[in-house]
Amino acid sequence: MTVHNQSQFRSAGLLGWLGLGQRPSADAADEEASPPDRRAAGRMRQFDEIASFLAYHQLEISVRSLTIVFQYLSGEEPHLVRLIDGRMQQRLPLTLDWLDAALDAVGHGSEVAQMAKLMERLESSIDEFGKTSRDAHRATSDYNSALEAHVTELEQVTKAGDVISDLATIAKVMLNRTRDIEKQMLRSEAQTRALRKRLEEARRSADEDHLTGLPNRRAFEARFEEEYRAAFAAAEPMSLAFCDIDHFKKVNDLHGHEAGDRVLKLVADSLARLTDDNCHVARHGGEEFVMLFRGTKLTEAFERLEALREQLADRRLVNRATEMPFGQITFSAGIADVFAYPDRRSALKAADEALYRAKQEGRNRIVAASVEDGKCAA
Repeated sequence: MTVHNQSQFRSAGLLGWLGLGQRPSADAADEEASPPDRRAAGRMRQFDEIASFLAYHQLEISVRSLTIVFQYLSGEEPHLVRLIDGRMQQRLPLTLDWLDAALDAVGHGSEVAQMAKLMERLESSIDEFGKTSRDAHRATSDYNSALEAHVTELEQVTKAGDVISDLATIAKVMLNRTRDIEKQMLRSEAQTRALRKRLEEARRSADEDHLTGLPNRRAFEARFEEEYRAAFAAAEPMSLAFCDIDHFKKVNDLHGHEAGDRVLKLVADSLARLTDDNCHVARHGGEEFVMLFRGTKLTEAFERLEALREQLADRRLVNRATEMPFGQITFSAGIADVFAYPDRRSALKAADEALYRAKQEGRNRIVAASVEDGKCAA
């Protein structure tokens, strides 16, 4: 039985369906309320149902979990509904890791993919509008040329009387109007080009971390999916690394956030020096960066990243705004062989767990993930 059994859902609500108590009938409550009250009551019931679901399954409250639960309870994602219902019928636990994997399985786990589809639809509409404007402009221009030729012919006739004169006058008016239309079409084409340019700028802005200039997490996820498929098809190796600046909170506490931003930019620029057509770096969030090495075995990627870590650790930096020394700025990293794990998510988790061990072992080091890392809970 699913949440979409309307008779049971209306009589007991989600709490009753989960065996956590009875709720008043939605229909009965609506009969006593005015339209605005009914809408408010409906929203409150929806909030209650989402909160009850999260509490019952012991899920942390986050934007991700709220989105997933809302999609499930509202029925917006039928594939997700079937997966979660099947999971509960088997009396298996619902975890955020499992929910994320379920979304990936049905093709709805990537916000990047959803945004890409939206961008594609918008670009398609712009292109269609632009084509229509260009076609209309050409048609108007051709019509103007033909009409202008007829007007010239009419004006050359001097003995045909008033009728010809009137026709010439009407034709001139029509010609002026079509010229105005042609100007409007030209403006439409210019507006289309400007709109397309703004769309491209918006796409770049959505994919870029404004502080460091690196791709952001959203852009990395799209790149990782693309490179993963290509490397898998070509039977190429691929390595993945999570890098985290050591003791970054102390930098902010001692020198302020502006200085902390400069340190972030320094590390970002250092990591970016490793990039090429097969190596990509992005800011994953906070003081954490992620690197993708396509066509690179784990040992080679480890050596390249280790050389950079040593170079950065050997530097002694000074806060030029205050002349106070930053001292040694270092980072820790966890690195994984992507295809040693069953999927991209497991590889990401393995690299993250290796990074955690690097921190636990004293920081300023790189740790390679083991085969035991990245195993998601059932």
